[in-house]
Amino acid sequence: MKAVVELRKVGMNYQSPNGEIKALENVDFTVDDGEFVCIVGPSGCGKSTLLSIIAGLLIPSSGEVFLYGEQFSGPSRKTGYMLQRDHLFEWRTILENILLGLEIQKILTPQTKEKALAFLETYGLYEFRGKYPNQLSGGMRQRAALVRTLMTDPRILLLDEAFSALDYQTRLAVSDDIYAIIKKEKKTAILVTHDISEAISMADRVIVLSHRPGTVKKIHQISLTCHKRTPLVSREAPEFRYYFQEIWEELDVHV
Repeated sequence: MKAVVELRKVGMNYQSPNGEIKALENVDFTVDDGEFVCIVGPSGCGKSTLLSIIAGLLIPSSGEVFLYGEQFSGPSRKTGYMLQRDHLFEWRTILENILLGLEIQKILTPQTKEKALAFLETYGLYEFRGKYPNQLSGGMRQRAALVRTLMTDPRILLLDEAFSALDYQTRLAVSDDIYAIIKKEKKTAILVTHDISEAISMADRVIVLSHRPGTVKKIHQISLTCHKRTPLVSREAPEFRYYFQEIWEELDVHV
């Protein structure tokens, strides 16, 4: 497979009242086309900072970032960013929220609106198109947020703790939904999460970061014995607990 994201020796320093803080140091990894990669690490190790660098929202202090073989240093339409909160505007209907990115980019046309309606139909939100966000469940809101992200046709989806605001049961169901949508739309995805089980259940590979300054400690290729893999089915695979134990020990959570 062709690498669509490549990080070479990426470092990130912040200035604070107490001096310079190293958030990331010598981060190296690639993400292949169509791959689902999860990044885990201890609190404060720079996971979200790393995602913001890939999105072009932050410029690294050192190193290089490549998208599709081209070095870049700013936001790219090739990436779509989905945050922990859905950030749907409460005064706009679900359809109006989903069309927002098209309006901002000035590419809202009858054709793109039809595409939005087709997305809503495909992903079970069509009958709620005229509803407001506070009339939807947390899971449906998150699904709407993903559809909004997909409307601008990004090739790489960046998900920053995208399910952590949901209760546990909803989180399991939504991760199944989002995984299915990402696979159906053939998108490359990078998910930052603190949940080891979530990472193993969704990822083709799990990247483990060290304590700050974050660097790549290990990369796990996830291979599970299960028929027609989904996040929920993955949790039943016999290999699942071995990956969990190994990653848990690498995170060194007791330090």
